[in-house]
Amino acid sequence: MSAVEDKTRAAEAALEFIEDGMTLGLGSGSTADIFVRLLGAALESGSLNNVKGVPTSENTARVAREAGVPLIEVDQADKIDVTVDGADEVDGRFRLIKGGGGCLLREKIIAHASDLMVVVVDETKLVESLGAYALPVEVDPFGFTITAKKVYDALTAAGVVRPDVKLRCRGDGNDPFVTDGGHYILDCACKALADPEQVAARLNAIPGVVEHGLFINLARAVIVGEDDGARVLEL
Repeated sequence: MSAVEDKTRAAEAALEFIEDGMTLGLGSGSTADIFVRLLGAALESGSLNNVKGVPTSENTARVAREAGVPLIEVDQADKIDVTVDGADEVDGRFRLIKGGGGCLLREKIIAHASDLMVVVVDETKLVESLGAYALPVEVDPFGFTITAKKVYDALTAAGVVRPDVKLRCRGDGNDPFVTDGGHYILDCACKALADPEQVAARLNAIPGVVEHGLFINLARAVIVGEDDGARVLEL
């Protein structure tokens, strides 16, 4: 079975967490896009009603509009009942690395504001320990080279051996990738993160770091798409 089929099974299972009248955080990325399209189909068929979405990226907003999912601005949301989002890595304690698509700041704002965060992934995203996937760190463009050195030092101090900190560039490789919020991203190849909490704390303390891709104590359910269905894991 393909990864797309596995992601679709996970996204279908996530619909079971959605009830009429909910306000949803709509994550970003390929699996989240699948969920948004399935949500639109459920609304069109009438199996779900009066559901509104708060998108975490401009691309998610576009996908939602195409799928017929009503959207509201984040400032108009009294509460966010459930956020459904993907992840680049998930460990056994539901700690995540996110931000491969460059939307980590808005994703974390919405996830933190939600009553429940549901993560939808295929089996390849499950890991014993975080770090094989490069950790994204969103930074202010002002003085980003200084910030990059501070990020390197913080990772080293947290036990990462020779981290490789690189500025993310656009597809042509010449200009910096710019997030929806106007920031840059440093991709930090660490190989392994022995203490994600310490890494998060050290990165949070750096002026110039806007946010990082470690999502800790946010996910409460992980849905894993598999060949024969979906496996729902809950803490």
